[in-house]
Amino acid sequence: RQDLAFFDKNPVGRLMTRVINDIETLNELFGSGVVALLGDLLTLLGVAAAMLALDWRLALISFATFPFMLRATAAYRRRARDNYRDSRRILARMNAYLQESISGMATVQAFGQEVRHFKKFQEINTQHRDVLLKSIQYNAVFFPSIELFSAISVGLVLWAGGGMILDGRVLPGVVVAFVQYVHRLFAPIRDLAEKYNILQAAMASSERVFKLLDVQESLVEPALPTHPVPLRGEIEFRDVWLSYTAGEPILKEISFRVAPGEKVALVGATGAGKTSIISALCRFYDVERGSIRIDGIDVREWDKRSLRRQMGLVLQDVFLFSGDIARNISLGDAAISGERIAEAAQRVHAHDFIERLPGGFQAVVEERGSTLSQGERQLLSFARALAFDRPILILDEATSSVDTATELLIQDALKTLLLGRTALIIAHRLSTIQFVDRIIVLHKGRIREEGTHQELLAYGGLYSRLYELQYQPLA
Repeated sequence: RQDLAFFDKNPVGRLMTRVINDIETLNELFGSGVVALLGDLLTLLGVAAAMLALDWRLALISFATFPFMLRATAAYRRRARDNYRDSRRILARMNAYLQESISGMATVQAFGQEVRHFKKFQEINTQHRDVLLKSIQYNAVFFPSIELFSAISVGLVLWAGGGMILDGRVLPGVVVAFVQYVHRLFAPIRDLAEKYNILQAAMASSERVFKLLDVQESLVEPALPTHPVPLRGEIEFRDVWLSYTAGEPILKEISFRVAPGEKVALVGATGAGKTSIISALCRFYDVERGSIRIDGIDVREWDKRSLRRQMGLVLQDVFLFSGDIARNISLGDAAISGERIAEAAQRVHAHDFIERLPGGFQAVVEERGSTLSQGERQLLSFARALAFDRPILILDEATSSVDTATELLIQDALKTLLLGRTALIIAHRLSTIQFVDRIIVLHKGRIREEGTHQELLAYGGLYSRLYELQYQPLA
């Protein structure tokens, strides 16, 4: 439900803590605590009513410790709640750091940073341990205090009851009964104290869970969203400004049009705004000013999911899911048949390496495709885009991480893949985009040049300099 911006700002480990650890704490409360809580409350009320019916004077004496017990409970609640909040916050930090360190383990080991990362994790873990020890200390004070109040109540009953026996106001059996009643009265109170501990943990977790659930989507769906009819594939940017941080625009005055079936490349130095154009087109982020139109309709008027289903996306950093090869191409879409998967792999020259794998299309893919080379992962992403057969194709540095031989295979596959489709292609290797209809050159978030490969070389501007830097002979 949340937008991509939300996941960009929140570490994975922190989110996992909220949806797993915090939910488990709430489950513990509702799974066992609530049922026992109702039973304890009924027992407490029943015993108190029996004591009042037997002798209201001794009953009130028995209840004399309750105000002090309530004050102790209030003090415990304040400290325990804050402590549990700290515990959940530090646990989220620890999980986020652990997830990040494990994901980047190759870099950590390559640069010999194991000791530093271990010490950092140990520091966070020590903070978590200290918070838990503080919780144990609070419990070690609070729970014995309940026993102390129970003993004081028994003592008060014996002291007051003894005097009343001597005065002949009550029978000895009544006092004996009250001693038993006091023990019965404090039994559910002890149990409630233990459940109160669970309740404090659950309250701290619920605050975090509800805070997560209350986050509003930054991309507002229109009241009457447009659902796509067969697209022509026309794309138009009209004076688009985009900012990730207020006051720091990434895109400025971006205006261009891509005709249906046209192939347009976006080039420029790192940070020029190429990927931001793609993010805005897919409506991962809303533009600050201006508009982006597909087939003449503002993307903010489209149903987001339906809009994105019209686009095939091939990224530089290919993400593969745990499962098999076929499922990674189809993403589990039942509408994509095995024959269609095989055909897509064949057309992008991925079929040969897939057949060499044990199990072929049923070969197991490890997390993030760690057992496959970068080139093989890239070929699978091409097969995925072709299998989904979208009218608009977006390639983001799709050939930047492959070897020359694989790049030649992909270039051949692209000619088939791009037929009849509108395409936006981001590339650093300028040799891979010479076949496109038009090239847009970006610099610091603005369009600086526009034209064909030959026109831009003849112009002698920024594109020409980029081309010379890549292909001029080394001195």
